[in-house]
Amino acid sequence: MTVAVPKLTLERRLLREHTLVIACDEVGRGALAGPVAVGTVAVDAPRARRRVPEGLRDSKLVAAHHRPAVAERAAAWVQASAVGWSSAAEIDEVGIIRALGLAALRAIAELRAFGVVPEDAIVLLDGNHDYITPAGGTGLRVQPVIKADRDCASAAAASVLAKVARDDLMVGLHDEAPAYHWARNKGYASAEHRAAIRSHGLSPHHRASWAIADAPTLF
Repeated sequence: MTVAVPKLTLERRLLREHTLVIACDEVGRGALAGPVAVGTVAVDAPRARRRVPEGLRDSKLVAAHHRPAVAERAAAWVQASAVGWSSAAEIDEVGIIRALGLAALRAIAELRAFGVVPEDAIVLLDGNHDYITPAGGTGLRVQPVIKADRDCASAAAASVLAKVARDDLMVGLHDEAPAYHWARNKGYASAEHRAAIRSHGLSPHHRASWAIADAPTLF
């Protein structure tokens, strides 16, 4: 099966009206453990005229062993990039949707260090719901786009960067709590992960407010 290459059609159209596109995509929303991550990239008109980096796809469509190289090419292609985080404890405290918004705002704030002015941009958000504005993103123009990570190259870049960053973090956390096999399942609800929870209980990195015992197997 041939996988369609994400294009820059939407970005080029938006850049006729805005000086910059900031694309956002999240990773880890459905995990049982670990933080949620939101990747952001800034793309201006000159970069939107360049060729899409080789191998760039929605992170779910890129083989794990290829993702670091694709992420490196994506980071070199965009004007600036960042990943924002919201911890498991924060997810328990405020809920996953607000946590996503806070992680996105943290990532967008990091772009300022690269000279990006988010208020001058249109923020392209993968999905059908704007979780950024209610979390405090006043002054930002947010445009949710369904399947943006599949169809828009900038959102695909944000997706891959967030996925690589979060996977690396979960591999590091595995050394803290190897019983949960996070190096393999990255905090998602694999059968071995749920079996470990039944045997050892929850760690501080688990989302304790979730109905973890009833979570479906995702891998």
